Amino acid sequence: MAASADTATRIYPFMPGGAANGTELVSRAIELTDVTATPRFGLKGGGSTAWLAAQGVTLPAVNRIDDHRGMRVLRLGNEDILLLAESAGDVLAEIKRAWQADAAPKGYSSWREEGWAWMRLSGPRLTEAMSRLCALDLRAGKFGVGDIAQTRVGHIEAVMFRSSRGFDILFDITASAYFARTVAAVARHNTDQHHA
Repeated sequence: MAASADTATRIYPFMPGGAANGTELVSRAIELTDVTATPRFGLKGGGSTAWLAAQGVTLPAVNRIDDHRGMRVLRLGNEDILLLAESAGDVLAEIKRAWQADAAPKGYSSWREEGWAWMRLSGPRLTEAMSRLCALDLRAGKFGVGDIAQTRVGHIEAVMFRSSRGFDILFDITASAYFARTVAAVARHNTDQHHA
């Protein structure tokens, strides 16, 4: 992909010809959506929470999610926060500009937008698929909207949360092809079982 001199080109995991090329992402059982291109920003280390709080960002408890002006605020640790801006890219850009310009203690960028893939699982057979992909009890009464699990999903260390659209999963971007193939295999198995 060519880029003009003043723009950066980003290539996301499921590019044509990439490692996951040809993986079936949609089946009758489960759908895997790659939302890695969606804006996000991670802060980590001393000063992160104080700096975000000074910007008016309400911080949830560890392993919980809150909202700030249309962004989701995931607190992964005392000083480890991830901002997801699926429908609030302008708000996130404003926070990033302020962070970059500020010389005060502010933590450091954890490079989540570069180092992590972001996938969403949904579909009519999602419950069965998730029971094969993750050992946690993910029933709605046990793991609800707003909860975060830092666990293994499809044999990969991941951050996972339930949203109104399904399960969102963030993990090391280098494992994207493996994750796609694992989900595709589970989807095929669930479809075969359903029609057996």
